Amino acid sequence: MKLNFIKLSAYFTLVTSFTIAQEQEPSKTIEEIVISDTKFTQSKEKSGKIIEKITAKDLENKKGQSLANVLSQVAGVEVNGNQSGTGKNLAYYIRGGRSRQVLIVIDGVPVTDASGIGLQYDLRLLPVEQIESIEIMKGAASTLYGSGAATGLINITLKKAVKKEIVGTAYMNIGTQNVPNQTKTSAQDFNQGFSINGTKGVISYFTSLNSSETKGISEAAGTNFETDYFSRVNALQKIGIQFNSKFSIQTFANYDRLKSAFDGGNFTDESANISLSEQFRVGFTPKYKYANGELNLVTGFTNLERQYDTYSTWTSSVEESYYKSRSVSVDLFNKYNFSKAFFLILGTQFQFMDMQEETSYENILNSNANFNVIDPYVTAIYYSNFGLNINAGARLNKHNVYGNHTTFNFNPSFSFKSVPIKLISSYSTAYITPSLYQLFSPYGNLALKPEENTTIEAGFETTIFDKKVTLNTVGFYREQENTYDFFTDPTSYESQYINNSNVVIAKGMETSLSIKPVSYFSINGNYTFTQVAEAQSKLIPKHKVNVSFDVDLTKKMHWNTQYQYVESRNDAFFDSNTFATVNTVLASYQILNSNISYEVLPNRLSVFTAVTNILDKDFYENIGYSARGRNFKLGINLKF
Repeated sequence: MKLNFIKLSAYFTLVTSFTIAQEQEPSKTIEEIVISDTKFTQSKEKSGKIIEKITAKDLENKKGQSLANVLSQVAGVEVNGNQSGTGKNLAYYIRGGRSRQVLIVIDGVPVTDASGIGLQYDLRLLPVEQIESIEIMKGAASTLYGSGAATGLINITLKKAVKKEIVGTAYMNIGTQNVPNQTKTSAQDFNQGFSINGTKGVISYFTSLNSSETKGISEAAGTNFETDYFSRVNALQKIGIQFNSKFSIQTFANYDRLKSAFDGGNFTDESANISLSEQFRVGFTPKYKYANGELNLVTGFTNLERQYDTYSTWTSSVEESYYKSRSVSVDLFNKYNFSKAFFLILGTQFQFMDMQEETSYENILNSNANFNVIDPYVTAIYYSNFGLNINAGARLNKHNVYGNHTTFNFNPSFSFKSVPIKLISSYSTAYITPSLYQLFSPYGNLALKPEENTTIEAGFETTIFDKKVTLNTVGFYREQENTYDFFTDPTSYESQYINNSNVVIAKGMETSLSIKPVSYFSINGNYTFTQVAEAQSKLIPKHKVNVSFDVDLTKKMHWNTQYQYVESRNDAFFDSNTFATVNTVLASYQILNSNISYEVLPNRLSVFTAVTNILDKDFYENIGYSARGRNFKLGINLKF
């Protein structure tokens, strides 16, 4: 059935989407808690880092947006592909780094695609509806988290069981899929799901099923191209047992399936190309609390398989590619409180990865392509009674291929008692292990050393006017050595991965401002300046601005509007006519989004209307690939 979304949007004032009211505790004033810089809960005021936290309430206020959209509005974070077609690959850039330098953690377990060249995880596999909160900690964090946490950490916490015996939720939303200057009004974006969760005695459970189906946009930019579809299915099961006040265990299992059509490249339409990814994750987390501390074991196993059908212009046939990876993470860590002012975290992390590849051009066996690491680490935390806080630690990375590597961090901060200002600073190092492909493929090099990053940062945070205004600013300087590069010998034409001897320098500044003069109105904004070497600057904007407004129009109606400005970026594409790589500059662009939500039945049914790219701006996120134009979304969400 064809739906006219323009007329429906006018009726609901802008756009309508119905969303579910989540189980919430009674409103009360509590201090904000973060976990990323210690792995344990602590007051954000005691942290020596500026940790950006996206809460469940923040996600509620940005209905109709994907996880990539939400992350890209954080200071210092650029998620390329968040404005493109739903099936477009994502890339993560934090502080001038690339995707391989950003570590993603889900419920304490690091996630990765061990068969990928850069080991980066595909966030398209995760629906935003499963997420409870997100913390983004920028800067080197390998001391606590190991490989990959070089420029930033994205720490995702999935939803948990409520305290009631049983609570059910269900949602559905539908929307348009237009590129700029298109005005299709039919429904082409469908998202739906449900969850059942609760606590009965010592047992807690959380079960959810989510699915998405999207069509209507061609991945490649061009007129009269066929549209490319995207579909995703996600199932999540959590079970917890609280044996007593000291000992508990949480388990999880999830299945994610992603299928999409993709095109042949920049401006190149191709109907035969299909990709399929299937992921299975399972793990358990026992926790034991004792008089002076807490002992945690966080485990996870991932099996990820990817298949591609790709049309080859060289053979005039469809070629099949298959990739399989397995990864294991076991992280045992203990917090011991010597006093209220000083505690020590001691841990050891074990990781194993292997990969298998079957293509028309190369085959890699997982019996050959595998590695393991064992990393002991220590972090000491000191809170003084005069404002000085110190977070310092070190990690020994023991890799079975390249040997040993050491990282450390020193993160002092000082809070003045006479004025509401906190000064922060840090000096930290990080490393990135070479991927299995870079080590064991036909282009592999077993002599590769880990890529190294050193980051210095300094800044301040202040909260004034009875906590109605919060301002923070951080400047950073990062040096990157042993960068992984692909080298072809001009004489023999033999190729392999190498460590580039050049030092890459990135520097910049991030500032965020939050103003809440009254309980029903707030303004949040941030500005990011990033300067990186020309050769490393592809798709990284030098200047970026985000501003959002939140207004409680009534006790039941909420309005949110977001504005984003992204400056021009460098890009490149392969010209199939000249067989040369062509450098180009993408024009700057600005996006305006808005939504209105309304609680129809208290804690039972709420509705919202959302419109993205209101001004219908035409732009490129990547040269040759489509960007989304003005689109509308409608939905419904229930709790029972």
